[in-house]
Amino acid sequence: MNKANFEDLQIFQLAEKLADIIWDIVINWNYFEKDTIGKQFTRAVDSIGANIAEGNGRYNLQENLRFIKIARGSLYETRYWLKRADARKLLLNEQLDNLEAIINELSPKLNAYLRYLDKTIKKQHK
Repeated sequence: MNKANFEDLQIFQLAEKLADIIWDIVINWNYFEKDTIGKQFTRAVDSIGANIAEGNGRYNLQENLRFIKIARGSLYETRYWLKRADARKLLLNEQLDNLEAIINELSPKLNAYLRYLDKTIKKQHK
């Protein structure tokens, strides 16, 4: 895999798509909603793609693995804020369904990429 092309990774593209959709939703909330849930929600979702990019930029598989694990943690945090936003009636059903579908697609792909990196590292140390 060409490390310079992290933007070609499906996980990065899905993370960007998710972040852009959440931004477009949150930007329309009122001040209180943005200041509480909105900031946390957008920081968490933006962190997914940022950590994929940063890990790839380290040019070290161990470092990349570490940052992909952080990205996975940010995805779980994004899931949490999605549940909070839904519980507080800040999302339309269509928005919730769309976001859940992207998260449900991204999560196993991110885990598969983690496994790939882990196996590659183990092969190098044999």
